[in-house]
Amino acid sequence: MQDSPAQVIIRDATPADIDQLCALLGLLFAQEEDFSPDPDRQARALRMIFDQPHAGRIFCAADRDRVVGMVCILFSVSTAEGGPDARLEDFIIHPGYRRQGIGERLLDEVFRRAREAGCARLTLLTDHTNESAIRFYRRAGFLPSRMIPFRISL
Repeated sequence: MQDSPAQVIIRDATPADIDQLCALLGLLFAQEEDFSPDPDRQARALRMIFDQPHAGRIFCAADRDRVVGMVCILFSVSTAEGGPDARLEDFIIHPGYRRQGIGERLLDEVFRRAREAGCARLTLLTDHTNESAIRFYRRAGFLPSRMIPFRISL
């Protein structure tokens, strides 16, 4: 049984967390239609973010030494906004720790850090079938975009 959410802390993730972050990404990508878990690829990308803090930040929720949630923000420049913006990526809370306010606390940290970085906008993608995530993001103030995402593998 997990501890109360008050004992779960929100902090910057570190390279020492990579294995646990990859395990969480495995849970996330197993439920997403467009992606599949690949711990080597995920670890490589996480190291890139840690090595280039100007590119993004990774935050985690930790219950003592166990990482039970994570989220990334990746920075960019928006010509539409006339300055920095960010993309929210890889937001996952371990199933045993959901519905305790941990996701809201992580999201508050993202909002705070994105504002500190001067970001005018925060964008995210979620699976169109993930109704609980869509409700969560709407409650947090996110609005659906009229843009349609497209991608191509290179």
